[in-house]
Amino acid sequence: MTTLSSATAIRTVGVVRHVHFEDLGSFADVLSESGCAVRYFEAGIDSLPDEAVSAPDLLIVLGGPIGAYEEASYPWLVDTLRLLEARVRADAPTLGICLGAQLLARALGARVYAGDRKEIGWSPLTLTAEGHASPLRRLAAEQASMLHWHGDTFALPEGAALLASTESYRNQVFCYGRNVLGFQCHPEVRAREFERWLIGHAGEIAATPGVSVQQLREDTQRYGSRLEQAATAMFREWLATIRPHAER
Repeated sequence: MTTLSSATAIRTVGVVRHVHFEDLGSFADVLSESGCAVRYFEAGIDSLPDEAVSAPDLLIVLGGPIGAYEEASYPWLVDTLRLLEARVRADAPTLGICLGAQLLARALGARVYAGDRKEIGWSPLTLTAEGHASPLRRLAAEQASMLHWHGDTFALPEGAALLASTESYRNQVFCYGRNVLGFQCHPEVRAREFERWLIGHAGEIAATPGVSVQQLREDTQRYGSRLEQAATAMFREWLATIRPHAER
């Protein structure tokens, strides 16, 4: 297997984390293959220094249970948005997952808003032609199902390409150029760590009709391992296609 050390110039990774159990998951294993230096920034606690814009070869903004538009309640969201806006302007490699994708969409000028239903559970992605032509083909329905956990959604940013949808929400995965990728869903989840999600989101699960701990646990046991394999292959391939700003 070709490792990242020979396939990509990514060496340093900054990660904005909102809740502890929604971490890099299986993506951490891919980054460790090449000895990438990973630094977590805990949202609302750690400040985002100016050098966080240019220093990491890759910035990843992870998921969380708040809205990308709730800066009145969570004023530190403004700093994250400014950071993402600066990364996009610099064409610096950036990945957003769930809340991270919503913030990325907003940083690109798109509207983020409450959807008409919660999408919590497992269902496959439907890829667009652009999705099939990208590393996302590894996550096509015949390859893996996908974990979804959101109530908000976003408009597709101007200039972005839609890569994947579901029956419930059209805008699931998008890219903006070569270096920016947003996942409304959760390709990073690891089945063996999923019990932390059930504990951390217990209140939301109980309050959402048609969603149960038992079903989520059973479906994760059924689909999680295959997603982990497909998602790590996708992430490894995507990393090999991007280059830090200074190298282009």
